[in-house]
Amino acid sequence: MLRHYQMLADYNRWANEQVYAACAALTDADYRTDKGAFFGSAHRTLNHILAADRIWLKRLSGTGDAPNSLDAVLYDDLDGLRAARVVDDRRIIDWIDGLTAQALAGLVSYTPITVATPITQTLSPLLAHVFNHQTHHRGQVHATLTALGQPSLALDLVYFLRREGQCWQ
Repeated sequence: MLRHYQMLADYNRWANEQVYAACAALTDADYRTDKGAFFGSAHRTLNHILAADRIWLKRLSGTGDAPNSLDAVLYDDLDGLRAARVVDDRRIIDWIDGLTAQALAGLVSYTPITVATPITQTLSPLLAHVFNHQTHHRGQVHATLTALGQPSLALDLVYFLRREGQCWQ
């Protein structure tokens, strides 16, 4: 199972690179235009993904800074946000590389931002959530991009495996 999460962390990095490159081709106005995604614009959605990742990394690893809001705008410019995304993708990869099968089966206790009730869950399904959450919101950024007339992105895991993820096969 650990190898599976290592693959997802690498895929996550790759997919983020594709989305950020596509967003870099937008005008600043288009990048900030509300196209009906849950967080509105590509800008706010990418900030949300980073905010949520930082919240989860803080909960799971005990390290790093975490915002206290899911809609926090951590960076107001794409370049700063993109640089932070690269750093945090590396943090995710490195943290998962340090896990063991025993850790994946272990329990994690945390208090969600949205509900002030402590929760205890097994780490492995929480990691599945973290990666699924990113995929979900990257899909919203993709929909925003296509609504702005940009070409569709090939973000499926199988494309990652074919292009640069052969080591995971």
